[in-house]
Amino acid sequence: MDSKDCVDFEDLLPVMAEKLGGDALIGELCNGFRLLMDSDKGVITFDSLRKNAALFGLQDLSDDELRGMIEEGDFDGDGALNQMEFCVLMFRVSPELMDESRFLLEEALHEEGFPCFY
Repeated sequence: MDSKDCVDFEDLLPVMAEKLGGDALIGELCNGFRLLMDSDKGVITFDSLRKNAALFGLQDLSDDELRGMIEEGDFDGDGALNQMEFCVLMFRVSPELMDESRFLLEEALHEEGFPCFY
């Protein structure tokens, strides 16, 4: 992907984590998930992401870029993002926060029954 094709964004998760604290940050991520999800299916689908992308300033993304976002976070291969996949994706696209919170993320995944990756 050329640099002109890259999506620029300001990584605000570390600032949010610092201001809100861990529990409130997770709550905000859950709120974001609910805004983007297909309410009938309970997951973020390509169609629901495209429909609601403007809520997050993503209205200028192409369909391929939106599909890429779904594919990047879709760990179970069902073509959609469940709440855990969405939260993990948000942490993964925030390198600074990822460095600071790897332990907490692994702990949360373990509690949800996902294997730990070290």
